[in-house]
Amino acid sequence: MEDSKVIIALDFKDQEATKAFLDKFDEPLFVKVGMELFYGEGPDIIKMIKARGHKIFLDLKLHDIPHTVKQAMKNLARLDCDIVNVHASGSIAMMKAAVEGLEEGKVGDKRPLCIAVTCLTSLDQDVLDHELGIHEPLEDVVVKWANNAKMAGLDGVVCSPLESAPIHEKVGKDFITVTPGIRLAGNNVNDQKRVTTPYKARSLTSNYIVVGRSITAADDPVAAYHEVSRQFDKGEE
Repeated sequence: MEDSKVIIALDFKDQEATKAFLDKFDEPLFVKVGMELFYGEGPDIIKMIKARGHKIFLDLKLHDIPHTVKQAMKNLARLDCDIVNVHASGSIAMMKAAVEGLEEGKVGDKRPLCIAVTCLTSLDQDVLDHELGIHEPLEDVVVKWANNAKMAGLDGVVCSPLESAPIHEKVGKDFITVTPGIRLAGNNVNDQKRVTTPYKARSLTSNYIVVGRSITAADDPVAAYHEVSRQFDKGEE
């Protein structure tokens, strides 16, 4: 059976809550560990999840000067995660340094995939115009930053499902798009603005989707996960 392309966001406060959630499943998962969980538990949370046979997207969104990012990525590479990321706005030089760090610190012959965050799904055109001083259309900004990431040697980007197709068209079909902002129909969108359903994300060419509360806050997380997977992995509405 082909591995699922649904990544579950483990937005829990500690290792105990994370274990309780993972204990509900008897199958290998692809999960996302973000700032809250990693900064609270440290590398031990990664070791625990990997020991259970799950894949990990370590979502720390590094953004600093190139040297600092390179050294940080050397350390993160030793955790043997499957995907790590940086902010595309940190520059091509910074992104190149991230890949260099991963190559130097990798475990075995294969480094983690490195992807760049473009515009967070909590942002929209109004925020770009009036808060960030970026007056180009949001889609153009995302595609530009995606192209910068490819030039830097990265494997893909984090973007809204709404920008996945333009990225594949203008940057390359083999360039990975990992798309948060996914909700099952009828779920609360919370603090995200550019959202779609899993089925819609598939039709918009997303390669992977990141799903949090639609699964983790569901009455039956396992059933919710299988519903998301049915829509996205199998393309069934």
